[in-house]
Formats: sequence, structure tokens, C-alpha cells
Amino acid sequence: MATKAEQRRAELRDKLVSAAEARIRAAGVSSLRARDLAKDAGCAVGAIYNAFDDMTALVMAVNGLTFQRLGADVEAAVAASAGGSATARLIAMSEAYLDFASANSRLWRALFDLELPEDGAVPEWYRAALARLFSHIADPVAELFPEQSPEEQALTVRALFSSVHGIVLLGLENRISGVPPQDIRRMIALVLSRLTVR
Repeated sequence: MATKAEQRRAELRDKLVSAAEARIRAAGVSSLRARDLAKDAGCAVGAIYNAFDDMTALVMAVNGLTFQRLGADVEAAVAASAGGSATARLIAMSEAYLDFASANSRLWRALFDLELPEDGAVPEWYRAALARLFSHIADPVAELFPEQSPEEQALTVRALFSSVHGIVLLGLENRISGVPPQDIRRMIALVLSRLTVR
């Protein structure tokens, strides 16, 4: 049973995660300031560092929630496209990824923009969240490329994810080298159809 001090710390952590998530959603991860978060959560600045080791750990906690929501959207797309071909399932997942990124652009960017210290290990739960996302891609890849070794299939999963992520990132940022936003879905379908052709 948690002590009162542990309960207060857990409540403060929840308040800080909510406050950080709101600020990231509104202005991006670079907008986070300890003083602002302390005001939002109704605590002293020093209390933040009693609840989290540092601001990076706080952003990681927000990112954990973002990964959960993204994963739920991708899982829903997997379920909805269960009867389709492997390529159709990959396209459905990619469209769910695009929709999530479009609707939650700053939170989505925080998943990839967080700078970790060079000697800082990525937490196991963070790796597990990414592995769950990749596992949805792995099933159709195994179906499409049964001759590949497990190592090659893992590389194919990452290559397909990287391809879709790059299209989404450049398209949503509307970079010169990117894709016009209205053509992102078409380009994803085109690339995945070509990459998975047998």
C-alpha cells in the first residue's frame, strides 16, 4: 500500500504530465519551461525534480501516453482491415499513422524530437512501445516476404516504417522536397504498393 507521500508524488507526476502534454500540444516540446509547468501544476519548481529526474524524463512520460494513443489508432486500423491483403493492411496502418500525426502534430513530433543524453539509456518501456508499433507491421511483412530471414524481415519492417514516416513528416511540414499535403495518402499507397509487390 502506497504511503501518503508516495500518493502525493504520484498525483504530482500526473498533474505535471497533463500540464506538459497540454503545453507540447499547444506549442511543441521546445516550449516547455519548468517555471510554467510548476505554475500549471500548482507546485514549486523544485517539486518537479522530486517527481521526475529531469525535464527529459517528464517528456518521456508524455511520449509514453502518445505512443499508447498512436498504438490504439494503429491497432484499430489493423482490426478494420483484417480481411484485406498484406499490402492493404500496411496502407491502412499508414493512413492511421498519418491521421494521428495530422491531428496531434506537436505531440507526434515530440516522439522523435526528444534529445537524449549521449550516455542516457532509452527506457525499456519506451523500446517496448516502439516494438509494439513495429509488431503490427511485422505480420504483413512476414506474409509478403516469407523467404526473408527474421533479421531481414526486421530490417524490412524498419525500412517500411521509415519510408512512411519520412513521407508523413515532409508532407505535414510542407517542405520543398516533401509531398503536397493533399497527396500524402496517394504517395503512401503508391510507395507501399511498389515496395511490397511480389
